[in-house]
Amino acid sequence: MYPWGDDRRFNSYSNYFRRQFGGRMQKLSVNAGFTCPNRDGTLGVGGCTFCSNAAFTPSYCQPTKSVRQQLEEGIEFHRNRYRQADRYLAYFQSFSNTYASLDRLRAVFLQAFELPEVAGLIIGTRPDCIDEEKLDFFATLAQDHYVAIEYGIESCYDETLRRVHRGHDFATAQQAVERTAARGLHVGAHFILGLPGENRAMWLSAVDRLNALPLNTVKFHQLQIFKGTPMAADYAAHPEHYTFFALDEYIDLFIDLLERLRPSLVVERFAGEAPPRYQAGPTWGLVRNEQLLAMFERRLQERDTFQGRLFQG
Repeated sequence: MYPWGDDRRFNSYSNYFRRQFGGRMQKLSVNAGFTCPNRDGTLGVGGCTFCSNAAFTPSYCQPTKSVRQQLEEGIEFHRNRYRQADRYLAYFQSFSNTYASLDRLRAVFLQAFELPEVAGLIIGTRPDCIDEEKLDFFATLAQDHYVAIEYGIESCYDETLRRVHRGHDFATAQQAVERTAARGLHVGAHFILGLPGENRAMWLSAVDRLNALPLNTVKFHQLQIFKGTPMAADYAAHPEHYTFFALDEYIDLFIDLLERLRPSLVVERFAGEAPPRYQAGPTWGLVRNEQLLAMFERRLQERDTFQGRLFQG
């Protein structure tokens, strides 16, 4: 039995929700039609160099549909395909889902709770798109529902953030996470492993900064280069600036990181998949997330190691 209360060798997202809700929960992606200050001209246009929301957005998520309709279609899809969950979390994934007036946020997020099956919200956004008024609103919702704010942080290094035209620095992310956690809200963060200019030593060094943040959950993706993005053009012109790992190398690298990660951090995922039609760089082929997870857990067992083994709190 590990510190998080089960026999898996890492603090898994699925078991986290079983502890929270007593059973399986299913996330339903929603595209509410928000944009981003890095796209509408406030900070820039074209977005971050790596950004391609279409690569991760399910086909039923269309902003022309209401939030309720998207959730109803998502529930129907998952009931027919999996038949394993009867409670759901509305995952506002596309772009920056707090980048709007408070009135619009109320109108959007309250729709989700019109469906009794929806137990909570997961709201993806940028650290520079939150303020005290919005946090107060989410804290009020959280009195009766599960509410998590998931920040795209991507890197702990300001040089990298500038290079990918992120539009904020790491200090902005620290402040957003701290202010959100202070409200009693669940806080998640997303990081990309493999951004140009970074290397293994930098990733392992960054774990200490990540551990110091008051996060509940964390999500990692390997770098994927998508067609039509500025990064795809940069990669075509300067492939020498990029480092890609074979799948088994990446798994070992992530386990090296995981051993240093504090045990209380819930790991939502360590890698991601996207349809091959979007890819413009090296890929691992048609390997699904469930296959990645099985390989990861097998390698943890082979190495006889676990999350936080080298953590020094």
